[in-house]
Amino acid sequence: MQYRQAKESDITEICLLPDSPEELFYCFPTASFPLSSEEVSKSIADRSDSTVVEHNGHLVAFANFYRWGKEGCSIGNVVVASSVRGEGVASYLIKQMMSLAFKKHKAQEVTVSCFNQNIGGFLLYKKLGFLPYDLEERIDNNGKRVVLVHMKVGRNAI
Repeated sequence: MQYRQAKESDITEICLLPDSPEELFYCFPTASFPLSSEEVSKSIADRSDSTVVEHNGHLVAFANFYRWGKEGCSIGNVVVASSVRGEGVASYLIKQMMSLAFKKHKAQEVTVSCFNQNIGGFLLYKKLGFLPYDLEERIDNNGKRVVLVHMKVGRNAI
């Protein structure tokens, strides 16, 4: 596995990572399924450290920061191809994003948010030391109430 900065030529592959409207909601809550190249391009342009993971020669994961600086970095747009789930790709990606936050940005903390239905996400973030600190009510694409759980981890995590 290796990570690198996302390039314009990656956009088409990034668009294919979410398999369903539900998965897309987890990583791009305001986007419509299927994920469009315009949404990904805008995210890359507006955010920091857009990062991809390659595994066995294929682009399999994407994430970035929607907030970055010494106070803290917030990881967003986290998506991992369903074909590699359970192989450590998500853990590798989040660890790389944490490292960028703490080393490059000198962040005091890293935050991430996870919708209540995303059990795999919760288990991953807990394993990496993230703890909940706030809850936010949202409405999903089906008009149902969901909870967005905000979690954070301090510099001592790595």
